[in-house]
Amino acid sequence: MRTALVRRTVLTASAVSLALLATACGSDKADTKADAKPSAPASSPAPAVKGKTDAELTALLITQAEAPGFLLQPEAAAKLADVDKASVTTDKPECKVLVQSQALQKVGAPTGVARTALGAKPKEAGPNASAEEKAEAIKNAIGTTVTMVGLTSYDDKGAQEVLASVKAAGQACAGGFSSTSQGETTKYESVQRGTGAPVTSGEEAVSLVLTADLEDGDKATILLTVLRSGSTVATFSSISLLGTAESPVTLVADQSKKLG
Repeated sequence: MRTALVRRTVLTASAVSLALLATACGSDKADTKADAKPSAPASSPAPAVKGKTDAELTALLITQAEAPGFLLQPEAAAKLADVDKASVTTDKPECKVLVQSQALQKVGAPTGVARTALGAKPKEAGPNASAEEKAEAIKNAIGTTVTMVGLTSYDDKGAQEVLASVKAAGQACAGGFSSTSQGETTKYESVQRGTGAPVTSGEEAVSLVLTADLEDGDKATILLTVLRSGSTVATFSSISLLGTAESPVTLVADQSKKLG
């Protein structure tokens, strides 16, 4: 069975894909808190590096005008607001950060969070398209790569610690692991390094491919890219309902550029 977090990822992809059908055929007129660190004593000095707030990160999220090859999906993005309510455990504790990251859950104790969802813009069927061409446009819209983008910011070395944990998990969990959320368990068959061009955006980055075993033998391949720019971590979780997702290279680069 798939966990609540994996199901949420797939449902978000489904919502975006369905919304993109109109574009493709347009010419056809257990409540938990985030992993928390112990509260610092009142007398503790101010952090050497101060993280950004929700409002500051929201202003840094990529916009429609800045992502011409994608379509922002407000309704799908709104569903991400509840993602932190789902508890998750893993048979290998070091792998938990991968499940949290692919679902855009908070990792550690961020000072601010912002999230959005986008779908790669599908090719539209022309006004004189044949039935076969229209059917192909619909198929492409359903199978478009959906990317959820999350920004989190941290005080002190929190951002570096998140990147370090994701990198370590990529190695420790390569042979697979299991996660459980709300009584449902998902087996991740493997965790591999991304096979595309290495991500050069940000001060440090890692790209991973997670393969999850769903019901009835179906597989879900999730592309996970996590990068750091100063005190901010940008997470990109990509999935396609029809096969392997395409790496959102330009989206990653443009979002990183906006972070400075």
